[in-house]
Amino acid sequence: MSRNLTADLAADLRNRIVEGTIQPGDKLPSENTLISEFRVSRTVVRSALTRLQAEGLVETERGRGSFVLTPPLAGPSTMPGARAVATLEDRLHLLEFRMGVEGESAALAAKNRSERQLKAVQGSLEEFMSNSGHPAHAMKSDYGFHRAIAAATGNPYYSECLANLGPTMIAMPRTRLITGAEDYARDHFEQVTQEHRSIYAAIAEQDEPAAAAAMRNHLVNSRRRLIAAQRGASD
Repeated sequence: MSRNLTADLAADLRNRIVEGTIQPGDKLPSENTLISEFRVSRTVVRSALTRLQAEGLVETERGRGSFVLTPPLAGPSTMPGARAVATLEDRLHLLEFRMGVEGESAALAAKNRSERQLKAVQGSLEEFMSNSGHPAHAMKSDYGFHRAIAAATGNPYYSECLANLGPTMIAMPRTRLITGAEDYARDHFEQVTQEHRSIYAAIAEQDEPAAAAAMRNHLVNSRRRLIAAQRGASD
């Protein structure tokens, strides 16, 4: 019986996330709210959240609650060995993987990009910058920026790789969503914006080594920020 209740609750929350009723970056209702709304036990609620975490739809922080991530792309992944990005360790491993793939992607974009592709990268950067106060939209445009760079390589395997990784490859620290963390959020956004600008500038100048270095610097810093945010959440 408990397994059915868990599945029903997980399915309901999953539908709300996929359909956009609960947006990426939003905080899920509290455990007590879910217990009252669905008339289930705390164990059922926690089991359902664990399922959603495993699917890469939800990230939970002790003492702060559960937050919605960007749903993975619809349909089965065609990427060999593809897996959900559900834990901090998964995200750190993914960033390490991206350092190699996207560093080379930025270099190739600098070498091969057309003017049209460069404008697409610039457009994604401007869209990201315009969404400083909207974490969910910023996550989407951040992903768009990286995909535009992959497209500018002229090599379809880079685009396919990022498409298979999906929007959840963009790790948005939950501290951007916590009341009282506005200063951190602003500093974080400004840092990422400057890193994106550096990547774009190197691609625009067709400076391959600088583009690769700027992308690697961005991802190394992303890894550092992610670890720092996790440590702050556990304090």
